[in-house]
Amino acid sequence: MGFARTCSVALVGVDGVVVEVQADLEPGVAAFTLVGLPDKSLSESRDRVRAAMVNSGAEWPQRKLTVGLSPASVPKAGSGFDIAVACAVMAAAELIDPRTIADLVLIGELGLDGRVRPVRGVLPAVLAAAEAGYEHVVVPEQTAGEASLVPGVSVLGVRSLRQLVAVLTDGPVPEEEPDEAGRPDPMLAGLVVPGAGVGTGLAADPGDGPDLADVAGQRAARLALEVAAAGGHHLLLSGPPGAGKTMLAERMPGLMPPLARGESLEVTAVHSVAGILPPGRPLVGRAPYCAPHHSATMQSLIGGGNGLPRPGAVSLAHRGILFLDEAPEFSGKALDALRQPLESGQVVVARAAGVVRFPARFLMVLAANPCPCGRHRAHGDGCECPPSVVRRYQSRLSGPLLDRVDLRVEVEPVGRADLLAARGEPTAAVAARVHAARERAAARLAGTPWTRSAEVPGHELRTRWHPAPGALAAAERDIERGLLTARGLDRVLRTAWTLADLAGRDRPDAGDVNLALELRTGVPRGVPVGTGGAR
Repeated sequence: MGFARTCSVALVGVDGVVVEVQADLEPGVAAFTLVGLPDKSLSESRDRVRAAMVNSGAEWPQRKLTVGLSPASVPKAGSGFDIAVACAVMAAAELIDPRTIADLVLIGELGLDGRVRPVRGVLPAVLAAAEAGYEHVVVPEQTAGEASLVPGVSVLGVRSLRQLVAVLTDGPVPEEEPDEAGRPDPMLAGLVVPGAGVGTGLAADPGDGPDLADVAGQRAARLALEVAAAGGHHLLLSGPPGAGKTMLAERMPGLMPPLARGESLEVTAVHSVAGILPPGRPLVGRAPYCAPHHSATMQSLIGGGNGLPRPGAVSLAHRGILFLDEAPEFSGKALDALRQPLESGQVVVARAAGVVRFPARFLMVLAANPCPCGRHRAHGDGCECPPSVVRRYQSRLSGPLLDRVDLRVEVEPVGRADLLAARGEPTAAVAARVHAARERAAARLAGTPWTRSAEVPGHELRTRWHPAPGALAAAERDIERGLLTARGLDRVLRTAWTLADLAGRDRPDAGDVNLALELRTGVPRGVPVGTGGAR
């Protein structure tokens, strides 16, 4: 009788659970039993492991074999357990020393020829192993860079089961023949899932994306973009077709500063699990930009799918931008489902197969036409939509959802003078002010769980960081008239602090609060709007 054990990791959302893989060999009729709540792809590892071991030169034990995955109550999915199962079987059969794999965490899929294929979710799996106290992990060679992002963990990347056995037995490591030059590596097929991105894309490096200088006019909308990027405020751009709403939103990623180290790891973990992490780019350093089509379902926005839920668009936009173009055309249920992640910064999805949590702290940008024909309140051609149709169309963006949007800007058609005027400020100049404002906010919020003005709870803003005396007079009058809710006041305060950070002031004054009110309500407050800073 032989027994051996090693470890792998089961992913539940973007959280990992270390799983002990045990192999037991006993006399009896040759059979292979796999227990421990495996899914279909994991159950098929019995055939993959057997073929991989034989084709790697190892003898398959002709005895009763039982492989257990503990804890048995945790569902296990995917093919990433293959090399752990193979090593546990070989150690139980005394082909390798069981002690060499007892403290290893092994992650990877096996091909029938013995090659180790990469799998998704390596980064969150290695993070879970490190948190559990493991110091040595084995991963496919193609994902070694991703695994090496976790500090304090020794990573071994292998291309085949033969190489791994040679390392474990202190034998000569065989050289694996590379694929023909110029041909795509078929081993990378498991890392990227076609159609899993839900309209997402990693933001381009500064200088490679579209420039804000291409936008003619639109002083108020450009200011709103700057304020939204600086403070993390949600934004609604409303106006007729062709006014430049989508053009403005597509230039917003260039204003976002690079992600901090912790934020990069969070974003990379989500993208790795979703299968949209580009090969050769193990760490996401720029804020992601996700723009799903308006036909997207609630599950694709929030997260869902068969079995354990997968990340939705709100999680793929974590620490970045979620752009909903033609927002009134989205399903009302899908839009209202955004309300909870907008407040909490995470999504908790409950299904029969389990409950998973996905991070979802994103900046939402909505673009909407004023009516189905798009000409309501526009200059020139008149709107042909009946008033009831206009009201029904505008009500698709519910009041509770709009109450969570800090900035609401009317984007008017560009006139002849603006089209012929000199180019506006480039993205680099605005991004520099955004970066400086974020540094001021981070310095003020040092020692707290928050880094941006939009994250600070309203109670803290009212009791810990006070605006200038008399600055809230206009906001207080709006509350008394019923024009502003308590949540609205908190969001006006957050926007005012961002405006003060952009202007380099220690705290917001009455002008900052009035401009924040104007950006939220659309009612002019007599505050000049410019593009060279807050005011």
